[in-house]
Amino acid sequence: MKKRSFFSPAAAPMYLFTLLFVLGPLIYMLALSFMRRDGTWGVAAEFSFRNYRRILDPVYLGTFRQSVRLALCSTAMVALIGYPFGYFMARLSPRWRGRVMMLLIIPFWTSSLMRLYGWIIMFRANGILDAVLLGLRLIDRPLRLLYTYPAVVTGMIYALLPFMIYSVYASAEKLDWGLVEAARVLGASRFQAFLSVSLPLTMPGLFSGFILTFIPSMGLYFIADILGGNKVVLVGNLIQEQLMKAHDWPFAASLSVVLMILTSLFLYLYRRLTRSGDLEGLV
Repeated sequence: MKKRSFFSPAAAPMYLFTLLFVLGPLIYMLALSFMRRDGTWGVAAEFSFRNYRRILDPVYLGTFRQSVRLALCSTAMVALIGYPFGYFMARLSPRWRGRVMMLLIIPFWTSSLMRLYGWIIMFRANGILDAVLLGLRLIDRPLRLLYTYPAVVTGMIYALLPFMIYSVYASAEKLDWGLVEAARVLGASRFQAFLSVSLPLTMPGLFSGFILTFIPSMGLYFIADILGGNKVVLVGNLIQEQLMKAHDWPFAASLSVVLMILTSLFLYLYRRLTRSGDLEGLV
């Protein structure tokens, strides 16, 4: 059999696109992170680690910690809601499955910013949520949830939940339900059959959902802007501030490089955990 050449002419557009729009910007960002700001919009080509040493400042380290903490909290909540949703959606009849999938897709037809502004109406003082809770006499005064940490977490869950649901659904749909029934016949309870059969076989989908949820939540700064005000600051907010307000492009580039390294580390851990045999030892 003739061995296919790696550098085939048909693949030239793909190589060109990767070089210009993927590898090129990454190299530029990495080189820019070692430079320093010069003037309002200028950059001085002086190699130094000043920007990376600046990240070690407690203020910026606190921002990274808050971003990771928010991402972990959002991912955990998304998993608690999205896993059972995706798991049981795979068990629905094809007709109802299509209806539920359509209901999940419809919100994506609207701008994410418009949908997030809807949460402002829900969370603001004397808004819809306060009116419902006051009407049910569950609270005696408005909660004032807008511009708080729980509001940002709720926005993250709302924006990222479909990614977890579809990841788990993709694994659960391929599950051999005969194995679950065989476990029940051998005396296992529903919960035991789930832990011993269903959960291990759907773990790849759960871990895919973790990655699709955790990594974006580290940089979705517009959710923190809209629902958190200036009380919840993420790394994405910090990068935007350095670009648009401080005009310190080298420092923004160094923040982006560190964030990219963190997300790459989680991707590496995901690849290690999803190798054959690794997931079985976790369950």
